[in-house]
Amino acid sequence: MPHAPPLSALLRQYSAGSALACDPVEQGLLNRGYRLRTTRGRYFLKHHFDPETAAPEAIVRQHRATRRLADLGVPVAPALPGRDGRTVAVVGGHAYALHPWVDGGHRHGAQLTTGQCERLGALLGVVHASLERVMPTHARVRTCPVGTDAGADPVTTFALIDDLLARVRRHRPADSFDELARHRLTERRELLEQHVDRRPPLGGPVGWVHGDFHPFNLLYRGDAPAAIVDWDRLGMKPRAEEAVRAAAIFFVRPAGTLDLPKVRAYGRAYRRTAGASPSELAAAVHRVWWERLNDFWMLRWHYERGDTRADPQFPAASALVVWWTREYDAVCDAFVG
Repeated sequence: MPHAPPLSALLRQYSAGSALACDPVEQGLLNRGYRLRTTRGRYFLKHHFDPETAAPEAIVRQHRATRRLADLGVPVAPALPGRDGRTVAVVGGHAYALHPWVDGGHRHGAQLTTGQCERLGALLGVVHASLERVMPTHARVRTCPVGTDAGADPVTTFALIDDLLARVRRHRPADSFDELARHRLTERRELLEQHVDRRPPLGGPVGWVHGDFHPFNLLYRGDAPAAIVDWDRLGMKPRAEEAVRAAAIFFVRPAGTLDLPKVRAYGRAYRRTAGASPSELAAAVHRVWWERLNDFWMLRWHYERGDTRADPQFPAASALVVWWTREYDAVCDAFVG
């Protein structure tokens, strides 16, 4: 088993019995998790290894937040305390956490009814409103003041496009991914040249957000959400932008369009439960559109790191930017209408 965790040493820190089986959970790009069965039950064992989020104090903050959210009735799976009362176990310099196993499956937007899309938007709104209740509000000004995050600089983006095109040309043997990458990079440069004067102003209202709300981080049991998982990116950011980013992942179709009727149902419910205004959502739509127009993380993984895990997402994601630019008004109307 790759990256096998030190089960004996870990389980000694918990009252969880002895290990019977431990299998990697394959879904997810950045996480390392295991389906663990012991003599006392079933668990999810998470190895916190991403350098950006694996600091013990950050993990403890996540665990406190999810425990408080659970007390408010938000569907989460809080980390279990060890024998010493701590929720983070450090073995061999690596941080681990044990969670109850949640039976369920993931659902993309195409698998959701209109009513379920409303429930999804309402759930994210409840998350944002609940985080405002359970997290320290004094951190807002100190940690992430409103108006410090300007949109991406197109000068930097043009330089990145040139660099990526050079990497594509040097790649041997050339393949179909290279061909699509070359086409999308050239196309994106032309789009950016046309819309270079639309760089958004400084960011909008900031609040605590999940930070990575997408289908693989939401488990369904039957028709209802059973647990929101993976709180590694919990932080202070513009709330409405998380709502827009999530919709762009849940409701993107294979051809790179958004299911706008479902976006409308989702957006209306989000605004109601989060207390967000239409103008806040409209500004967030513009900022996330600009972010997507200037973003090439999938190609950077592929050509700079040699990491191809995100490749299957690239065709739809890159087509979405083009479609979104063409249908900008319709997309904005779906979120605020």
